[in-house]
Amino acid sequence: MFSRIADRYDLLNRLISFHFDTFWRKKAVEALALRRRDPIVLDLGSGTGDLSLTAAREIKDGTIIGLDFSLRMLQLAQEKKLRLPYGRRTAFILGSALAPPFKDEVFDAVMTAFVLRNIPDLNLFFRQAYRLLRPGGRLVSLDMFPPSRFPFSFIYSFYFYRLVPWIGAALAHDRSAYQYLSDSVKTFDSPETIAELIRRTGFEGVKVEKFMSGAVCIHVGEKPRMTKQA
Repeated sequence: MFSRIADRYDLLNRLISFHFDTFWRKKAVEALALRRRDPIVLDLGSGTGDLSLTAAREIKDGTIIGLDFSLRMLQLAQEKKLRLPYGRRTAFILGSALAPPFKDEVFDAVMTAFVLRNIPDLNLFFRQAYRLLRPGGRLVSLDMFPPSRFPFSFIYSFYFYRLVPWIGAALAHDRSAYQYLSDSVKTFDSPETIAELIRRTGFEGVKVEKFMSGAVCIHVGEKPRMTKQA
């Protein structure tokens, strides 16, 4: 499905979010709060590379690795990086976020954007992120959630659950994919539930930053600098 909509994916993201998606990605990169020089950052579920390339632009001396299971999206990410002067600091790899082909504790940060709702096993996803991080490294996740505050929740529901599938059908010629997008948000866990899953994995200092009454959230967690002894 993601390969099917890849060529219109960026355009639809901008239109559906009224271009706020670029702002949210920048905030997610800022939340990495990298301390080490020449950091290595992993983008799990990198898609067409928007988050990876945002990080490459903002992190002047970093290396960004994007991992995704859609070959077509990675091809588009590769095309985009070649047009950008900071694109040389990125690399894109085909693979699964539930079985990343990397050794333990090699990344200074792990980030992800609009991916959690598509993961069949979130516990495994967070365990993999924890495994890959160096002690003191941060996990940052950006995603969409059902907003809780009225009347914004009513307006959002009408727009996102009713109009977005129609927009997807009109512009991407794929109503089912954008119906899936709407349904995946509608049935997703609350931000608080996701925060608790991250804590149970072993992350410390878990925080949630909410935008648009919680319709978009950034979760941040840090891997302890020292392993706790039993």
